[in-house]
Amino acid sequence: MTKNNQGVFDRDNPERRQAERERERQRAEEEIADVDWLMHQPEGRRFIYRLLEQAGVYRSTFSDNALQTAFAEGERNLGLRYLAMVQEHCLERFILMLEEKTKNGE
Repeated sequence: MTKNNQGVFDRDNPERRQAERERERQRAEEEIADVDWLMHQPEGRRFIYRLLEQAGVYRSTFSDNALQTAFAEGERNLGLRYLAMVQEHCLERFILMLEEKTKNGE
């Protein structure tokens, strides 16, 4: 990491940008591993299903109040992010999660 002529760390430093990209890649891999671990546990699958349900993934966010709709869309966006991650990295466990919910009559 280098400092500019005022002694302040340079945000445009290529080494710093590379280190930040590497940290972000590691965080993403860790998050995928954590979700994968959860999806291999019955309790984790129940938790993920509740998270998706509470985020509004399976319902409309429409409201006659624009701010309420915007808030609900923010929640839903996070749920959709996890739904995509689960479907991409744990598809078999996602299907199992849905089968378990169906079998339990929920």
